[in-house]
Amino acid sequence: MLDRIWAPWRAHYVAGAVRNPTSESSCFLCDGLAKDDDRENLIVWRGPSSVVVLNRYPYNNGHLLIAPRVHRGSLHELDGPDLVEPIQTVRWMTTILDRMLRPQGYNVGLNQGGAAGAGLPGHLHWHLVPRWDGDTNFMPILAQAKVVTESLDSFHDRLRQEIAADLEVGLHAGFINSSGNLSKPS
Repeated sequence: MLDRIWAPWRAHYVAGAVRNPTSESSCFLCDGLAKDDDRENLIVWRGPSSVVVLNRYPYNNGHLLIAPRVHRGSLHELDGPDLVEPIQTVRWMTTILDRMLRPQGYNVGLNQGGAAGAGLPGHLHWHLVPRWDGDTNFMPILAQAKVVTESLDSFHDRLRQEIAADLEVGLHAGFINSSGNLSKPS
């Protein structure tokens, strides 16, 4: 019997409609930050200078985008907290994903500019992709599809709970403190 893999959320991406036609701008990150519905916009955390967003078209479970809140397309345009806090947030999110998903590694990448593969060249963002030994299989090669085992809604809820737990007990302070000041890990 043939099993079917159902991933309807990828249909717009596969069809080439990467940009949301209802978007006010060409930047889904800025659009999401301007709105209050974080769940709809897949925002899981807003820091003073950075934001964590679920990737709408994930390569693996737990695929996150971490971006500065300012709309800048080059590392040269960032300084201070806008440059440092996103990197500290990447570090904090790896700690949380370690607890949640127990990956054996991560791909962390920044594509600066369209020629480098940036799908959103005007707003820098780091991809944080959990990886497991043996997580590649025949699906990407034969079916040009990746199997993601948890819905974005479900993972959004679980990740927000983990972030809230860290904030409640101050575990995030080794990465970013609640006043928005950058802090060193203990």
